[in-house]
Amino acid sequence: MHPLVWNVDPDIFSLGAFHLRWYGLFFALGFFLGYLIMAQFYRREERPLENLSDLLLYLFLGTIIGARLGHVFLYQPDYFLSHPWEIPMIWQGGLASHGGFAGVMISLYLYLRKHRDISFIELADRLAIPCLLAAALIRVGNFFNSEILGTPSNLPWAIVFARVDDIPRHPAMLYEAAAYFLVFCALYVAYWKTTIIQFPGRVFGTTIATCFLARFMIEFVKENQVPFESRLPLNMGQLLSIPFILLGVYLIYASRRMSTLAR
Repeated sequence: MHPLVWNVDPDIFSLGAFHLRWYGLFFALGFFLGYLIMAQFYRREERPLENLSDLLLYLFLGTIIGARLGHVFLYQPDYFLSHPWEIPMIWQGGLASHGGFAGVMISLYLYLRKHRDISFIELADRLAIPCLLAAALIRVGNFFNSEILGTPSNLPWAIVFARVDDIPRHPAMLYEAAAYFLVFCALYVAYWKTTIIQFPGRVFGTTIATCFLARFMIEFVKENQVPFESRLPLNMGQLLSIPFILLGVYLIYASRRMSTLAR
């Protein structure tokens, strides 16, 4: 059985210097669908929809800036400190999801300094659900870019990323996309069908615990992004995931107490 060969052009089309890329399309789709889902939540809870446009702007900037700086300082600090003019060049690749998560948290804090109609943890609980869908779509964008490659594999679903090499590999980015999408589906249904949202921190905690645990496990079948990771007992993605897993477990544990205090 021959492995699937993936050789899709990352560009949908180009017009002069303008390039419309699959990655950018999936990134934008994640934000668009996330806005629609948050609007559903706000309508159900009778919250002001006009605040969502501001929230989207804060999140967009926080995600991009955080993800870029995360990659710069966590994965390639030596290179970018000697080439600082390349830091804004995000179209050349180099976004770190852990940095993006930190950027989102900072953007929420800044947003809530202006909009005080909802608490940080309440907003994080609701926002976590559409963020899962956005994260899944971004990983599909990585697939179209033939990046975040898995290790060599002989499994039936191994894929040859022809733009990189001729080695069948784990489609690690699709593993992550599937994990995030499954957690999204579970929590989206739970929001509508259960009382989970009444326990502050439970949705947010479940999101970061399950997703970063999935990330930790999938890293075992991913190629290292930078050479220095080969000298570490765990790679950078795994090391950075551990505190988020622990925070998620703590939030799940503490959510019942926070629910009691909220009442």
